[in-house]
Amino acid sequence: MSSLRADLSIRIYPEPDRSESDHFDRLPDSLLLLVFNKIGDVKALGRCCVVSRRFHSLVPQVDNVVVRVDCVISDDDSNSSNSSVDKSRGTFSNLFRLVFGGIVKPLQALGQLLGPKRASLVSGSSSPTSSSSLAVGAGEEFGETDQGGVTHHSPTQVLKNFNEIRLLRIELPSGELGIEDGVLLKWRADFGSTLDNCVILGASSVTHPKPPEDNAVAAVNASADNNNNNDDNGSIPDSFYTNGGLKLRVVWTISSLIAASARHYLLQPIISEHKTLDNLVLTDADGQGVLHMNREQLEELRVKPLSASLASKRTLVPALNMRLWYAPHLELPNGTVLKGATLVAIRPSEQSPKKEPSDVSWVSTAFEEPYRTAARMLVKRRTYCLEMNSF
Repeated sequence: MSSLRADLSIRIYPEPDRSESDHFDRLPDSLLLLVFNKIGDVKALGRCCVVSRRFHSLVPQVDNVVVRVDCVISDDDSNSSNSSVDKSRGTFSNLFRLVFGGIVKPLQALGQLLGPKRASLVSGSSSPTSSSSLAVGAGEEFGETDQGGVTHHSPTQVLKNFNEIRLLRIELPSGELGIEDGVLLKWRADFGSTLDNCVILGASSVTHPKPPEDNAVAAVNASADNNNNNDDNGSIPDSFYTNGGLKLRVVWTISSLIAASARHYLLQPIISEHKTLDNLVLTDADGQGVLHMNREQLEELRVKPLSASLASKRTLVPALNMRLWYAPHLELPNGTVLKGATLVAIRPSEQSPKKEPSDVSWVSTAFEEPYRTAARMLVKRRTYCLEMNSF
């Protein structure tokens, strides 16, 4: 009877097999860090922190981080919330105060020229005193919960526990500039303590390749367009100056520079706090604008403070030299057609040229395909030079 009880005990409460172990725990920290760096997304990494103590100690060592901003919170709404929400705001929460408070008036004026469709985020700030802040939504693993059960933190707050960030990418929910459907406007700007260079690509309309069944119609339309542009010698037609084409391009240029300088101004606290940064990109989900800073430019900003604009919270744009290329009709190899294609290359007037003026390699590589090809095609056309004062 006693032997039967012993056998039953063994079946119900078996002793653990000492030969078995958790093989996951045998993975070295260096391999886990490779996995975390591939994840990148700061919210996913935050969830990893609560898995185990080991994960919690490893996540702050991640050197490749992506912060996706989920929403813009109006200060008018946030003032009515409890004080715990105010404590969760870091210095970086000023970003939308700058972008959508400091330049709301210029963008409203520019929007009247661009068309009736303005940036939806800008339209939410109608008064000079209203402003907004960036918010990264997270689960409860990040801390206190805001209204509606969603936690909101500024990017600075989210990044404060990361100690070894080398590559940082911040993605806004959308571009700052409102444009009509079918209109192309893209820009890329490189900054140190001030603007190093900026490239802007725009087109009054973009026609993407047609489905196969529409090829016959597309071929007829393309033939008509080619017949209309047979006399294109690379020069800007007179109608460009009289039908508002030049005015529109000036609006694109100024608004893109304002957006770029606004983004740059708000990066100061992150750059000063994270000394290990080698590469910083501030972009948006629409792919409208990209601000880029490499290690040399990041160090320059730490050593030489930026000059702020007196009119709004943004970096002062220096006096500029600009080169412009224009094509009334530009057909890319993949079938995409740009009408009124315009490329603008911008550098500060006082910047000592590190390359020959004829070298436009930095211009033609500013964008991803298919727009990189468009830039390469445009720089082969006639060049027009312009100047712009500091603002």
